[in-house]
Amino acid sequence: MRSLFGKPATLMYPVVPREWKERTRGRIEIEIENCIFCGICSRKCPTDAITVDRGAGTWTIRRMGCIQCSCCVETCPKGCLTNVAGYTTPDVIKIEDTFTKPEEAPKEAAAPAEEPEAAPAEEPEADDAPQEGAL
Repeated sequence: MRSLFGKPATLMYPVVPREWKERTRGRIEIEIENCIFCGICSRKCPTDAITVDRGAGTWTIRRMGCIQCSCCVETCPKGCLTNVAGYTTPDVIKIEDTFTKPEEAPKEAAAPAEEPEAAPAEEPEADDAPQEGAL
């Protein structure tokens, strides 16, 4: 009888999104721009879910192989790995995310090349321009 007049025990997911607790370990995210591809995270991963290829500049994680233990996050010397609240969406296909380090823009020469001066724009002459309303 009490459950008839009380709030429901479950959430109306996905209508009501789940509120994650402060210390929830979720999926692993990387700031690839800061990664030095040292491979420490790969060696510390107990399930070998992380693969680092220094030559190609890629960092790969098998999402369904990761157990969210945070060993990689704790050992990363640059601090580019973080735990994000939320988990990988279940699927019939095993997800493998590959991140590639962006190419750095070539550095410009010390002295920038001089730009040519712009020619002044010519103003239309008042006598040659047709006037509105004149017949």
